[in-house]
Amino acid sequence: MADAKTIAVCDDEAAIADLVAQLLVGSGFEVRAFYAAADLLAATERETFDLVVLDIMMPGMDGFACCRELRRTSSVPIIFLTAKDEEIDKVVGFELGADDYVVKPFKPRELLARVRARLRRSSVPLDEARAGSGLLEARDVAVDESAYAATLHGEPLALTPKEFAILTCLLRAEGRPVASRDLFESVWGEEANAQSNNTVMVHIRHLRKKLAAIDSSQEFIETVWGVGYKLG
Repeated sequence: MADAKTIAVCDDEAAIADLVAQLLVGSGFEVRAFYAAADLLAATERETFDLVVLDIMMPGMDGFACCRELRRTSSVPIIFLTAKDEEIDKVVGFELGADDYVVKPFKPRELLARVRARLRRSSVPLDEARAGSGLLEARDVAVDESAYAATLHGEPLALTPKEFAILTCLLRAEGRPVASRDLFESVWGEEANAQSNNTVMVHIRHLRKKLAAIDSSQEFIETVWGVGYKLG
């Protein structure tokens, strides 16, 4: 396929690298599999990749060091695919310049959604994508108010009107906590009462389930105890 995106997959476990490569090839991508970080880095001097899927725990040069080296010369999207699921590992990965972090064992559908989302994002300038579109976005959760559509990693979310409105409120807050009372009064258009907190909580629970159906590796909506909710 002449216009297919080319993806590099690097994992010292050949079975995993080959499995991921097969999954991506089956979805129409060109794929090069590597079993050592040094081999991947050497290949980047001769070839151009549209995205890199990278393991962390590898002998010799690990994924963190490889990511650091890649970022010296390239802005290619990097997705860590790793068994390391501690919060500190995710923080380090993002600080080194990774664009996403998927924990093994992974769901094929989830990985493909992440790959497609990163490729879309890298091919369209952010200002151009947002200009005049009514698009709200954070952590790959997006709401297009003009089209009345919501997505996670580019995958559509089937939301009720109240769920859509709650997600929109949280995105508008840009990471700041939104009080349950404020969510209720904004979404329901009524004055908060003794039951409003429970009403919001039930809708938040349903919204979390729909987000987790696409990506269960992280919590997108955080509870801020004594306050309300925020997009984490």
